[in-house]
Amino acid sequence: MATSTGTGWAQLRQQARSLETQTESLFHTYSQYASMTHLPSNPSEEELRIETQINDILEKRDALISQLSRLLDSEAALTSSALKQNNLSRHREVLVDHRRELQRLQTTISETRDRANLLSHVRSDIDAYRSSSNPGASEADYMLEERGRLDNSHNMMDRVLSQAYAVNENFGLQRETLASINRRIVGIAGHIPGVNSLIGKIGVKRRRDGIVLGVFIGFCFLMLLYFR
Repeated sequence: MATSTGTGWAQLRQQARSLETQTESLFHTYSQYASMTHLPSNPSEEELRIETQINDILEKRDALISQLSRLLDSEAALTSSALKQNNLSRHREVLVDHRRELQRLQTTISETRDRANLLSHVRSDIDAYRSSSNPGASEADYMLEERGRLDNSHNMMDRVLSQAYAVNENFGLQRETLASINRRIVGIAGHIPGVNSLIGKIGVKRRRDGIVLGVFIGFCFLMLLYFR
């Protein structure tokens, strides 16, 4: 009997700890709605689903704690350990804390949603008042917004053109630098004896190598046509 009671206690405690872990995981997701600055006017299906899951798990944990309490009461007074009493008290404390946390999150979400709806209604009332009292105000606001967008486009185009002019100027400086280097090389080559003749020989050798390579490629092409 003691063994059966111990096994039942261990199983119930394992279920209680598992449900506590699930509750904390759901709280992590549900708390994101409380931290949002722009909540939709009505709760989403996901928000309602998470809230329902948390409530269901809290009810299951309450039932498990009741079972643990009855199981502990059924044991003989001498065999009831202080450790089991502490475990049961701990589960009750965590359940109370989680119920309090759920209520706090629900209040925060409700206040945030009410504040967002109030601001939306006030903004709508202001727009309606402007439209009814001064129909030209809406058109004027629209024209001002369009002008602001055009100014932003012009500023962007000016920045792009400035960058293009800077790149073009940089290319011009590079061309001048390369031309100056080329002139210096030509000047140095003219003052050193034998450099011009050496450059000429190199050019002749390159042309000869090009002719030999062209003849070889032509020969290979003819052989390819012959053996097809």
